[in-house]
Amino acid sequence: MSILPAERDIRKLVSALMESYGREDGLIKIDARNQIDKAVIVETLNDLRSLLFAGFFSGKRLREDSLEYYAGELLERVGYNLEKQIKRAFAHKEGVKAEEAARRITYEFLAKLPEIRAVLATDVAAAFDGDPAAESFDEIILSYPGFYAITTHRLAHELHLLGVPLIPRMMSERAHNRTGIDIHPGASIGHHFFIDHGTGVVIGETAAIGCFVKIYQGVTIGALSTKDGQLLKNVKRHPTIEDRVTIYSGASILGGATVIGESVVVGSNAFVVKSVPKRTRVSVKNPELQLKGGKTEERAELEQGEYWDYVI
Repeated sequence: MSILPAERDIRKLVSALMESYGREDGLIKIDARNQIDKAVIVETLNDLRSLLFAGFFSGKRLREDSLEYYAGELLERVGYNLEKQIKRAFAHKEGVKAEEAARRITYEFLAKLPEIRAVLATDVAAAFDGDPAAESFDEIILSYPGFYAITTHRLAHELHLLGVPLIPRMMSERAHNRTGIDIHPGASIGHHFFIDHGTGVVIGETAAIGCFVKIYQGVTIGALSTKDGQLLKNVKRHPTIEDRVTIYSGASILGGATVIGESVVVGSNAFVVKSVPKRTRVSVKNPELQLKGGKTEERAELEQGEYWDYVI
């Protein structure tokens, strides 16, 4: 016996949906010609990674004498696809000549690729130096979720700086979906950045992160409150993390006025909503955990470096 609705019932359901389409018309797209193609964005992101790390993701053996041809072919494909999608992204923006803007932005973005590669080289080095489990640069490039996320972010961030709507966020959400690491393309991140493990990391739009920063899984660099919604647009809502800061797993650092000073160490599960001076160690007071004994090498090093404890 069929459980499908009768034809007259289908007509009723369609009629109800049509009424809904009329009421909530912001949830439908009639003109699909100007809709950004998510599959093309993913393909372009993959092609960009193949350009940045030539030979790692091509699926075929790359020879030195064919490298120039390989780069040219990929650049042409990326340029064509990206320009088309950027044009669609600008299609409904008033006062913007979509075709002209798309052509200019695509060229300016592609011209940034050598610079992006140079910064990513520092990120690979930071991961290798910071993780004793890392066997090689190849392992980091091919398998580390944190490195995939920061690669995607550095590409998306450049498009964000160039004023491209929607596409940078689609790229960042691709990385979020694959890795569990959520970095808004607006976040500013310096060189030698390392996310270890990474699952559950959140970095907000207006966060500013310095150089040689290392963070672990479950870290949130977020807003203290978003209750005012759109009124907070273009307001700095997320913290500033200065150079050489280490943030351990589960820590939450919140608020646009919060500044974590240079060389601070933030312990696991710390909840920080005010600024922390440089060379400080932030920890959660735990009466059940006590370490007794002589001066360890680590403590001696901390004292020599003039750290002091900041217990919350």
